[in-house]
Amino acid sequence: MEALGLSLLFGGGFGLLLQRSRFCFFCVTRDFIDARDARGLLGILAALAIGTLGYHLVFGLFLPDPGTGRLPPDAHIGPVSWVLALAAFVFGVGMSLSGSCISAHLYRLGEGALASLIALVGVLIGFGVGFATWNSLYLAGIDQAPVLWLPGLIGYGGSATVQLLGLALIAAVLMRWHQPRQTSNQSTMSFAQALLRQRWPTYVGGLLIGALAVMAYLRVAPLGVTAELGSIARTAGDQFGLLPQRLQGLDSFSGCATAVKNAILSQNGAFISALVLAAFASALIAGDFSAQRVSVGKALGQLSGGILMGWGAMTALGCTVGTLLSGIMAAAVSGWVFAVFCLLGLWLSWRIKRRVVRSLA
Repeated sequence: MEALGLSLLFGGGFGLLLQRSRFCFFCVTRDFIDARDARGLLGILAALAIGTLGYHLVFGLFLPDPGTGRLPPDAHIGPVSWVLALAAFVFGVGMSLSGSCISAHLYRLGEGALASLIALVGVLIGFGVGFATWNSLYLAGIDQAPVLWLPGLIGYGGSATVQLLGLALIAAVLMRWHQPRQTSNQSTMSFAQALLRQRWPTYVGGLLIGALAVMAYLRVAPLGVTAELGSIARTAGDQFGLLPQRLQGLDSFSGCATAVKNAILSQNGAFISALVLAAFASALIAGDFSAQRVSVGKALGQLSGGILMGWGAMTALGCTVGTLLSGIMAAAVSGWVFAVFCLLGLWLSWRIKRRVVRSLA
């Protein structure tokens, strides 16, 4: 019960931070692609930097000697293969089509975005497709893939140094291309108004999310938003006989676990439920809640994008929160691989989408 209560607490905090700081992997990347506004991406780097430091401290408690060949418990450290790269690329394309990552669809559902509900239905379908294709992909590219953990290769000090230097280098590149934007003068606004009514800078959300990620890993589990969705899809597919009788090797990997449901509310189910409710409460207070109608064209984009994200998240053992955010914080090479190919898929599909729209205009 304590873990369930903490999951509710951490999920509520995560939903509040996502909604207040507009912490959406797709949105901040699009801002940089379209307007050279790097502030959102710098916020994500801030979360990764804080999480990297915190995770490495926690690892020292769980596993004092990282060179034993063992991995820290429950950390999102997955196999590195061409299958991971493909899944990440497809996930990035799905983000571009649906207009958000999975975590952003959850907090936007709390803001009244009905289109996000359609995208999440697509995610469930995509998970089902992922389970159906898992065995073939496992035998083709995952079975013998290495599980690479930086502290196991170069120690905690070397790992933390490499990660922080890498994040600093990425930040320097982003700042080189960043084009500052003028912001309105809010000096007359009270602290309470700025806290409750205005969007927070993404770097503030990033710093707080990094700290939240460390506390969640220490007390419950790494941050992740797809375990419950995957379990729902797996349970439904199992009941209707749509999935293979055995999903080879799946349950032996760390990541967003997708076991058949045996309880109404799992820890991850409590986490994402609290996420949506906290985002709803935050949106109401800030005046951001607005039920939005969905056109047929947008609904098709949300559904198709959701299916691609669901397949990508299932095959990659997590999404931009579980595999990318929690994975990179844990110094997993799989997290970095996911980040590179997810961004590549997002960038390429977004550029193509923009060209198609302009040609039709």
